[in-house]
Amino acid sequence: MAVKLGYKNVFRDPRGFPEWQKMGFPAESIDSEPSTAKESETPGTLHGWAMIWTLLGIFAGGIALNLTPCVYPLIPITVSYFGGRGATPQGQLMIHGMCYVIGIAFTNSILGVAAALTGGLIGAMLQNPIVIVMVAAVLIVFATSLFGLWELRLPASLTQFAATSYTGYFGSLFMGLTMGVVAAPCIGPFVLGLLTWVASMGSPWLGFIVFFTLSLGLGFPLFFLAIFSGKIEKLPRSGEWMLWIRKLMGWVLVSMAVYFIRSMLPETVAVMLLALVFSAAGLHLGWLDKTQAGFKAFAWLKPVIGAIGIIVGVWIIGAWMASGPGVNWQPYSDNVISEAQRSGKPVIIDFYANWCTPCRELEKVTFRNSEVVRASEDFVMVKADVTRSGNPIHERLLKQYAIKGVPTIVFLDRHGKERIDLRLVDFMPPEQFVQHVSKLRH
Repeated sequence: MAVKLGYKNVFRDPRGFPEWQKMGFPAESIDSEPSTAKESETPGTLHGWAMIWTLLGIFAGGIALNLTPCVYPLIPITVSYFGGRGATPQGQLMIHGMCYVIGIAFTNSILGVAAALTGGLIGAMLQNPIVIVMVAAVLIVFATSLFGLWELRLPASLTQFAATSYTGYFGSLFMGLTMGVVAAPCIGPFVLGLLTWVASMGSPWLGFIVFFTLSLGLGFPLFFLAIFSGKIEKLPRSGEWMLWIRKLMGWVLVSMAVYFIRSMLPETVAVMLLALVFSAAGLHLGWLDKTQAGFKAFAWLKPVIGAIGIIVGVWIIGAWMASGPGVNWQPYSDNVISEAQRSGKPVIIDFYANWCTPCRELEKVTFRNSEVVRASEDFVMVKADVTRSGNPIHERLLKQYAIKGVPTIVFLDRHGKERIDLRLVDFMPPEQFVQHVSKLRH
């Protein structure tokens, strides 16, 4: 998904996304700046299988949140509320359960939409290293809470209010709307990182889908509890194993913190740090943590999770080392462009920003592909890094080429004139990119 640029600030604007234009709003009616490039019809970073796997992961994360101590009180509240409806037909009970889950999902989805709509503000703020460090620091602080160094609790009065019973379908819906209050201390830190990520994507529709999916995962076990609450005689007991789940969530927050600060670090340091987090999490959760549980499965679950963490850490380093050298980029300068014209070589200019997700995907996937690297030898490869605003040369380029967002790749022919028909404003897989640049030779 392209990320809109201003001439004095770099910020995200949801109106610059293809989804907005598909709703019938022409680009000309949204922005007064002239558009000189044909918009790419390539879908955004989260599309196809990438979108499916991302949402499945978020759904699984929502289910996992049910194992945190703050969410666990929802289980007896749910059982007591729906267990009193023993004479209710099963069909009506299912409707009550769906209303309950929809209430939970609706509240959290509003958070996602609000985060996406404020994405422009957050996108500009995330250029500032101080803000990035502050976001990462907040995530680390919340992680220490989940590790047990300090406790975050809601007042008992709010918990009692959320547990108040109401009748009818609206009562079930209202119960769902208020149940998030009980879970807030544990899911709040997780949601904070997710909110920041959604805001960086800048799409309200994506924000709604992500948080609706998370809420469905959170409400999925509660839905079955609501339906079968009258038949449940024994529930798993809370205990030390839930503290282990809290520590697992703490490591998730630590990995989120690394995700946000990686743009400030050299690539080697960022990769090593992320691999270290996964390996340390695996070692801690699998073997160093002495938490015990009253069921046998926990004894083998810990080392399995620990092994997975270490394997992922090793895989991150291995995948990075196996990626090989990438395209040989030159920083933009007028002299480089002039020299390319004198030698009669086409030029490819990549407008890039560290905080731009499709930009990083292009860099890691497309521009490290061996075929793309070989094809790039026939061109002068130039990179304009607009991660931070204020560079007068970059400001002039943004105006000169009417750059609407990043990533944007501009193609200049042998005479220095742009091939408007070739401009890219989104991620493109390596095979397609090789075919695309071959048109520049003609």
